[in-house]
Amino acid sequence: MSRIVLGIGASHSTLMNTHWDQTVHADRAGRFRDGLGAARDLIAAAEPDVAVVIGSNHFRGFWLDLIPAFTIGVGEVSASGESGTPKGPQRVDPAAALRWAESIMDQGFDPAFSARLQIDHGQSHAVQYLLRDIDIPIVPIVVNMFAPPLPTLARCHDFGRALRHAIAGDAMQRRAVVIASGGLSHRLPWPDWRAPEGADEDFMVEAWLEGRENWSDYDARRRQIILGAEPAINADFDQQLLGWFETGTGSQLRDWSTADIERVAGNGAQEVRAWLAMVGALGDAPARTLAYEPMPEWLTGMGVTVIDPQPDFDRHAAAYPQGVPA
Repeated sequence: MSRIVLGIGASHSTLMNTHWDQTVHADRAGRFRDGLGAARDLIAAAEPDVAVVIGSNHFRGFWLDLIPAFTIGVGEVSASGESGTPKGPQRVDPAAALRWAESIMDQGFDPAFSARLQIDHGQSHAVQYLLRDIDIPIVPIVVNMFAPPLPTLARCHDFGRALRHAIAGDAMQRRAVVIASGGLSHRLPWPDWRAPEGADEDFMVEAWLEGRENWSDYDARRRQIILGAEPAINADFDQQLLGWFETGTGSQLRDWSTADIERVAGNGAQEVRAWLAMVGALGDAPARTLAYEPMPEWLTGMGVTVIDPQPDFDRHAAAYPQGVPA
C-alpha cells in the first residue's frame, strides 16, 4: 500500500520574497527561514514519491463566480508566479490524484476536481521553499479559506482523515508527504465579499469577481492595500495551537467556529484549516515545532511544524479502516 511518511505545516508570506531587505526583525526572519530549511531537509530524507500540498487560493485561481469548499488537482497544474514564487506548469501525478479523489468521494465527501488547475502562493510558496531541489510531483488541494461561507474546521479535519485513508488504500506504493501551507495568526485587509464597505473593499470584491481572465490588472492596487495593512498577530494563539499539535491534541480545534478564529486570530488565520487537514491525514500524531516567529513586517505569525508518523503509522491508520463517515 501507499503511505504517508511525513507531515509538514508551514506559514507562507510572499513578503519574504519581495521585502526581505526591509525586514526589521532580521533575526526572527532568519530563524523562520532556517525552520523552512530544516523541514525541507526532513522531506528530502524521507524520500517521498509525491507531495500533497494543501493550502488556500488568494483569488488568482478561484473567483467568486465559483468557489468550491475543496478542490483536488487531478491534471495540469500551473502556478501564477506572483511576487517571485514559482510560475508556470508544475510537475504532477494525475493518476495518483485521481485515485485519491475517487477514494475521498467514496468516503462521503464531494470535492471538486480540476484537470487544469491554477494555484498561487497558497501552494507554490511551499514548492519554492519546502520542495526546493526535491524533484517530485505534487497533488494540490485547494481549500476555500477566504470567501465565506467556509467549510467548518471539523470538516477540514475529517477531510484529512479521508485523505489518509485514500493514500493508505492505494496499491501503487506511493510514499507521500502531506504539506499544509498558510497561517498562522494574521489579519488581511480583505472584506467580507457579501458586505464590502468603502472604495478599497468595493475594489477588492470587484477583483475577486471579475479577475479570472485579467487578475494581474488588479494586482498593483491590491498589493498596495495589503502593504498598507497594520499587523494583527496573536502570538499566544499561535503558540497554544503549536502546543496542541505537539501533544497530538490539535483536533480540539474542530470545535472552533469561523467566527472564533476571526475574533481571536484574524481572518488570515482561517488558513489553519490546512494545518488541521494535515493533522487529520497524519492520524493526529504528535508534532515537533521547528520554528515560530511573530513577523509584523510580514503581517503574520510564522510557524513550521513537522509530524513523523513512524512508528505509529499502522496504529493510526487502523483507526479508520472503513474510511471517514460522512
